[in-house]
Amino acid sequence: MLRKEELILILYFILVIVVLTVFTVFFVITYQKRKNKILQEKFEAEQQFLIELNNTKIEIQEATLKNVSWELHDNIGQLLSVASIQLNILLKRSKEDAAPAVTEIKDLVANSLNEVRSLSRTLNNEVIHTTGLHKSVRDELERYNRMDILQAELEIKGEAREIKPESEIIIFRIMQEFFNNVIKYAEASSLEVQLNYLEDSLQIHARDNGKGFDDTEVEKGSGIINMYSRARLINAKIDIQSKVGEGTSLKLNYPIQITSNV
Repeated sequence: MLRKEELILILYFILVIVVLTVFTVFFVITYQKRKNKILQEKFEAEQQFLIELNNTKIEIQEATLKNVSWELHDNIGQLLSVASIQLNILLKRSKEDAAPAVTEIKDLVANSLNEVRSLSRTLNNEVIHTTGLHKSVRDELERYNRMDILQAELEIKGEAREIKPESEIIIFRIMQEFFNNVIKYAEASSLEVQLNYLEDSLQIHARDNGKGFDDTEVEKGSGIINMYSRARLINAKIDIQSKVGEGTSLKLNYPIQITSNV
């Protein structure tokens, strides 16, 4: 049998081992928690940096669009107005055989002036705030119809809900980017847009009947990247799908009740 001193020594070593094991486990757990916390803080800092970067880019873009809007309205708009006035004077002085040609030119200048003013309004975010989202979208689609670019239709479901002005302008810019892509690349003859106001969200669905593209092979361009980046800023979910020969569609879900990051 072991002597009492040997038993005490064995128990002592066992106790030391247990204590060291507990300490090691505690140290590892603490270290892991600290590591995870640092990684989480780093991730959050990176996300915040990206949000601030996107906010800055959007502010610069909006400022640029506003300046372009002012230039269109104040400079080109004024020039077209003067041209229209001069054509009116010329029309009164023109001979009968020249009057139809002058009238045609006058109408062309007048239509150009209207389109410049319409484009100026869609570029100015202050006008969009005042006009509202679905009215701005309707004006944009009606402009395409007037210019005979394609046949555009807008359907509004539900009762329009109040949306934060900052979010409203971002949603409109996302849709405007999608519309521009349709016009530039899709070779579409029709564009259908639906705004569905629900109790806690705004659901947007837009689709064209264009040539489409293989979204598994085509590299996302800056326009599509911008749409996804803007959607993240307002906590909106966006999905762009396309198939060759079947057109392209955009689905966006904006949670009205959730406070956005903008």
